[in-house]
Amino acid sequence: MSWLLTLSLIPFFKHMALVHNNALDIPCERKIHQKAVPKIGGLAMALGILFPSLVWISSDQMVNSILAGSAVIVIFGFYDDLKECGCCIKFLGQAIAAAVVVGLGGVTITSLGDLLPVGMLLPAFISIPLTLITIVGVTNAVNLSDGLDGLAGGISILCFVCIFYLAYSLGMPSLAVLSIAVIGALLGFLRLNTHPASIFMGDTGSQLLGFLAVTLSIYISQSSKTVISPLFPLILLGIPILDTLTVMIGRMIRGESPFKADRSHLHHKLMNLGLHHLEVVFVLYVLQAVLVSMAFLLRFHSERVILIFYLAFSFTLLGFFYWVQKTGWTLTRIGKECLLPIRLPFLCLTYGFCMLLIFSCIVPRSFPNYVLFGLFVIISILFLAEKIRDDVFSLVLRICFYIALPFVMFFIEVNSASWMGGAFKVIYNGAFGLITLFMILTLKNTRRKRGFKIKPFDFIILFVSLGFLNYFSAGMKGLNLITLSVHIFVCLFAYEVVSGELRNGSRFLIRSTLAMFFLLFIRIMGMSF
Repeated sequence: MSWLLTLSLIPFFKHMALVHNNALDIPCERKIHQKAVPKIGGLAMALGILFPSLVWISSDQMVNSILAGSAVIVIFGFYDDLKECGCCIKFLGQAIAAAVVVGLGGVTITSLGDLLPVGMLLPAFISIPLTLITIVGVTNAVNLSDGLDGLAGGISILCFVCIFYLAYSLGMPSLAVLSIAVIGALLGFLRLNTHPASIFMGDTGSQLLGFLAVTLSIYISQSSKTVISPLFPLILLGIPILDTLTVMIGRMIRGESPFKADRSHLHHKLMNLGLHHLEVVFVLYVLQAVLVSMAFLLRFHSERVILIFYLAFSFTLLGFFYWVQKTGWTLTRIGKECLLPIRLPFLCLTYGFCMLLIFSCIVPRSFPNYVLFGLFVIISILFLAEKIRDDVFSLVLRICFYIALPFVMFFIEVNSASWMGGAFKVIYNGAFGLITLFMILTLKNTRRKRGFKIKPFDFIILFVSLGFLNYFSAGMKGLNLITLSVHIFVCLFAYEVVSGELRNGSRFLIRSTLAMFFLLFIRIMGMSF
């Protein structure tokens, strides 16, 4: 519902912004985009989050305070997007919103775990100011991270996947529904915000995401219903926090205002290395995904362990950029005029992927009888499609492949042959890693302008899918849904990349796919008689 509502509202708000020449992000020397872009997407996201929340969430004081605080953020943020009033308006709105959730909702930081003596809680005169500063600070951190197309939205969606997982598993349905609403709104928004973006979220959206992420994570980690570490929000929102702290400290060391805009953010530093726009976003997605995954894995660990990990992560990343600054190192690209880096990865991808498909057919120990019937239907449909046209046959073959592949991978996971273990299992899983590597190299060096292209948004979809699959795998014994989903995603992407590169110039992929179907059919027929 939130996805559809956000996606439906964006064109209307975008049209209004262009017609009335309001809420436009005008290019300047510190910005990446080259033309004026409407920054009205945050309002569509806010409405996309609000209405489903009002419909599906049971009303209570804490939820009402979060929604009320969000409304304050949206009102002040939208006014700032229209008038560009500066940091004072932002801070005022953030302070009021933080006061609402602290005063009415009781969202406060009262425990720091084993960083304090056992059983000690922070008194109100410390916990309340600390909570207000944390909420305002993280809200601004996410706001400042919104420097590239899809960056703030992608980082936020990774956080809310983790928040949903914890809220649902800890018996907090209201927070889980609110997190789902945010995820849906972000998926709708990112559809139009991926580079080159046709719309920005503006301060309205980025502040709302930061505010919701920090308030929900604080409540989950401080609630008496949970044993989640109080430092959980630190790692969950680690990239925006690290970016904001280093940028502001660097400005103060240079004798400048900490709120002065410049090009010293992490995404600017990565672009200075020679990475392109999409590559920078993808790198930051991966770094944030690492922190989100560690936030989940370390959620029950000692606060000292969590703090040591985050400091080690931060100093490693900052140390890398310090070394780059001192040495002047930049990324050296392999020129596309050389045929070797173009042809070699593609050949390895094509033949390796096709061999992997054929090999996968002999890994399952057995198949249910309904698979035989399904294969008979698929082969019959393909036989009829081949009589029509080549393009129709290719489309039908792709659909059949998409339907059959998950079943094959599923039976590999739950019913592998007895010999498929130990070294064979390691080699088999490693083959998927190699296919992924060759796929990335192929896309990196391809000369085709209309072939399949993986964008950072695809990574977000993969992460979200894995997050939900991992939750539901908890009740299924003998099935590793993470491995299963990764294998399926790699094969589907590889199929698209190979078919996009080959076009109609080769029927090797078609023959290999058909061979997979016939081999499966013959195997099951042999088992049945």
